[in-house]
Amino acid sequence: MINRTMVRTRVVQTLFAYYQTEDATPAAARKNLQKSYEDLYALYIQLFGFANELIRYAEQQVEENRARAKATHTEYIPNGRFLTNRFAADLFRHRELRRWTEEYHLNWDTGMNAVENVYKLLQSQPFFLEYMQQPETTYEDDRRIFRRIYQDLLPNNLSVHLSLEDMEIALDRNHWSTDFEVILSYVIKTMKQFKQEGDEPKLLPMFENEDEFRFGPELLQQTIEHRDEYSRLIDKYLRNWEADRVAYMDRIIMLTALTEILNWPNIALEISMNEYIEIAKEYSSEKSHIFINGILDNILKEVES
Repeated sequence: MINRTMVRTRVVQTLFAYYQTEDATPAAARKNLQKSYEDLYALYIQLFGFANELIRYAEQQVEENRARAKATHTEYIPNGRFLTNRFAADLFRHRELRRWTEEYHLNWDTGMNAVENVYKLLQSQPFFLEYMQQPETTYEDDRRIFRRIYQDLLPNNLSVHLSLEDMEIALDRNHWSTDFEVILSYVIKTMKQFKQEGDEPKLLPMFENEDEFRFGPELLQQTIEHRDEYSRLIDKYLRNWEADRVAYMDRIIMLTALTEILNWPNIALEISMNEYIEIAKEYSSEKSHIFINGILDNILKEVES
């Protein structure tokens, strides 16, 4: 699940914190890098739990409406189709999901604003109204309704992003709101593996293979070890710039990029350059990517010659 683009970003973030922390050690940096991977996977697990929270909230609304009807002596016949959604029930019973949820101590206690917001939005969606009015539904209908919820109502939802920020703090996680849409795409991909009631497909692994897992710690260690050597290369090409005026994040990005380019010849140069330029666009100042591209390009011309 965690690809090299994510790994590169995590290494840059870990190095940024490492060099700003007094008495930090490479071992502590490696530990922090591993936690950043776990934070990504925890978000993957947490997003599956949203389905169950949405069902629970719907049940609460039915109970409140029933109590209100009883108090006013009015008839109330709830439509229980959403409450008995078979796909949501499979997610709730999924043993691997439950194990990870317990291991990471995950809950939605501080994210209920998102649940309430999405439920209210759901009530007016044509795809949901059609689902609720069908005479009968299949398991595929039950699964499709949640795929539409995750695809249509969660992305670009301010309430969801704010709730993720709150949960980051409450659950001691990082960058959930930043990584949300990428991880959400993996959740939707996994949902497609549920074919019939009672299915319990395997979740995506944290890493696809051993090479992907080793890349991050090795890149982190090599960047720390070559810091002085590569810093001198960078400083050499800082024409019209004072070395101490270069943004710290820009320097970390260039150090990490040089480490990868000079120590992983099996990775195409264009891929490495493009990846770190994108990191600069996301995490540094507005024109940093242009500056970083120029410095790296000059260094690489010297290395090639």
